[in-house]
Order: sequence, then C-alpha cells, then structure tokens
Amino acid sequence: MNQVEMSGGNIYADLGDPQAEEMLVKSRLAYKIGEIIKHRHLTQTDAAHLLGLTQPKLSGLLRGQFRGISEAKMLDCLNRLGRDVDIVIRKRSRSQVSGHTSVVFA
Repeated sequence: MNQVEMSGGNIYADLGDPQAEEMLVKSRLAYKIGEIIKHRHLTQTDAAHLLGLTQPKLSGLLRGQFRGISEAKMLDCLNRLGRDVDIVIRKRSRSQVSGHTSVVFA
C-alpha cells in the first residue's frame, strides 16, 4: 500500500531540494507568466519574442523547467507582459529564524 505524506506547503522542500524556497518562488512566477500568456491568447512564439526568450526556453519555463532562468528575468517577463512588480522588504516574524521570500499576486 502507498503511504501518503502531508506536504509542508513547498513541494521542493518536501523533496529535499536545497534551493526549495527559490524554486517555489520561480514556480509561482512561471505560473503567472503562463496564465497571462494564455489570457492574452499569445502563441509561444509570439510570447517568446515579446519576453526576449527563445521559444524552447519559454516552453521549458511553462513546463516547470526554469533552473536556467533567473528570478530577475522572470520579473522582467512580467513587466514585458504589462504587469507592475513591487518588491516589499519587511522584518521577519518573531517565530522565524530567518527571513523568507514569497510571491503574492494582487
């Protein structure tokens, strides 16, 4: 029988990825990029041209293969898709040992 394990909220951390937080941020950014592309009915070729990526690189990003794409490039993609990106820095909560990075869509 297969054993079911509850997720801690970050699949990358659950799998033991040492870059779990970064990967979670990138996955959320990639999801939003894909959502906007779909909403605008852009082909991957047109979207790649707009974003300054090759079509294969964009295809990989949309399939979760984004290790070779920086967070800064993903934020640039969102800007090119007509989205403002605000970065907010605040003190960590008292219960946290160190700060963390999260993505929130308005």
